[in-house]
Amino acid sequence: MFRGNRRAMIALLAILALASCRQKMANQARYDPLEASDFFADGMASRPRVAGTVARGDITDDPFFDTGKINGQIANGFPMPVTLELIDRGQSRFDIYCAQCHGRVGDGKGMIPSRGYRRPPSFHTQTLRTAATGHFFDVMTNGFGAMPPYGKMIPTQDRWAIAAYIRALQLSQSATVADVPVTERAKLDDVGRASARPAHGGSH
Repeated sequence: MFRGNRRAMIALLAILALASCRQKMANQARYDPLEASDFFADGMASRPRVAGTVARGDITDDPFFDTGKINGQIANGFPMPVTLELIDRGQSRFDIYCAQCHGRVGDGKGMIPSRGYRRPPSFHTQTLRTAATGHFFDVMTNGFGAMPPYGKMIPTQDRWAIAAYIRALQLSQSATVADVPVTERAKLDDVGRASARPAHGGSH
């Protein structure tokens, strides 16, 4: 009888010890994200990154890809092949992050400027048509004028995809028939002839 009581007592003490341990772990001293703190001079519990810190996986050994610069200077071209898939990705990201200010065709006539925000320049000015692609990447990364930086919001690959789509927009707004591949011009001719035909059933 005594032995049975002793075992029960040991089991009870073990349960109480485990519960106490769990309670201490659950209630350990910690801060929630963005919580205030009187420990740090700025009153913020969330600490800023140490200068120069780069998140794991966010940097490569290609400075042009990471910064849009070569030897510290804004560079032209792309650090990857420009494919239809890249441009399509750029269009989807542009429509999400850029079109609200820059407009769907990059003319600067987006919804936000129409409501009082500073209007961005059109991508179709001579200055931006001749700007290096690294310029667009750098502006997206670090911001410029009234435009905030998007480097922490848009992944590096997607910023290059947007730059590729901006180039496609620039070409599309000043293209001529001579810019269309010969193999595709027949399709344009067919569309033109179809639109010129009178609709059936119309008055004579």
